[in-house]
Amino acid sequence: MEHPAAIHHAGRPAWKPEEFIPRLIFWETTAACNLKCIHCRASAIDFRSPDDLTTEESFALLDSIASFARPVIVLSGGEPLVRDDIYDIAAHGTLLDLRMCLATNGTRVAPDVARRLVDVGIKRISVSIDGASAETHDTFRRQPGAFDAALLGIENAKAAGIPFQINTTITRHNLEEIPNILDTAVGIGAVALHIFLLVPTGCGKEIADEEMITPQQYEEILDWFYDKSKEAPINLKATCAPHYFRIMRQRAAKEGIKISAETHGFEAMTKGCLAGTGVCFVSQKGDVFPCGYLPVLAGNIRRTPFPEIWSDSELFRVLRDESLLEGKCGPCEFKNVCGGCRARAYAETGNYLTEEPYCVYTPYRLRK
Repeated sequence: MEHPAAIHHAGRPAWKPEEFIPRLIFWETTAACNLKCIHCRASAIDFRSPDDLTTEESFALLDSIASFARPVIVLSGGEPLVRDDIYDIAAHGTLLDLRMCLATNGTRVAPDVARRLVDVGIKRISVSIDGASAETHDTFRRQPGAFDAALLGIENAKAAGIPFQINTTITRHNLEEIPNILDTAVGIGAVALHIFLLVPTGCGKEIADEEMITPQQYEEILDWFYDKSKEAPINLKATCAPHYFRIMRQRAAKEGIKISAETHGFEAMTKGCLAGTGVCFVSQKGDVFPCGYLPVLAGNIRRTPFPEIWSDSELFRVLRDESLLEGKCGPCEFKNVCGGCRARAYAETGNYLTEEPYCVYTPYRLRK
């Protein structure tokens, strides 16, 4: 669905194309997966689809990306290790000097798999852990033994020398376990913990009423996350939580600390919602979306070359113009570092430009 702003925006970009290059591309190499997680964006299926990009199409996609940028490529799914040619795809990207990473549930990372991932140039893997115990994680993943299998996969990756991060989707069922998940991530040698705040899309839409935490709980967990970011021995990153970048600046101002790479690392150099500006998502069918949780189509690589979609898509042009944000995001003094979650706005209202529905902050200009 095209947003009305796209019509009015045509022909008058508020940005220069060279200002926006893809920094991170998530590629759903297949929707097939051996697990059936209750929050899955992909609504995973048991078997690979004939609609999946072929090996040749996969190579061509990587070639087109490398023709104008050098982003991080995250091979995801479903479960990417379901694809027999995933190693060939990773090796091709490595030859193109792309930083190739793999997002996995960990259960298929056997010792020989880990060694092959090293051989084809995988620089990092992310493993999803959604509970501090087998009971919590396995319930979320709908598979008994998934927790232990994921930890074994992590040990195999470590033995092969692959750096790994833990990804955790925060919902009501594991909110109280997040501190223990952080301790677990540190204890097993993760290089980072990335928390994801649930976006009600895919299977996540079906569980939204019972699993979405409240806006105030979002604020509290992100406040806690900021405190931990200053003392944790690993990198902490909040994803699908753009208001973290507001909280970071509010807290730093109270503490008299200037936001910089020296004081806040990479988080000081980026912003909240990067959908269509520095990040995009490519589906297993070649559809290109601003992110994996915003199901508004920018184009398809089987019909249009990826560089053309990235540069010329009207959807991306709209998302790159902060002046088009609506609701309280429009006048917000933090919109250039936050931007609100466009996917969550769309899921709640059908309008990807309206205000972030899970933000408690009132912009200064709207206060009485």
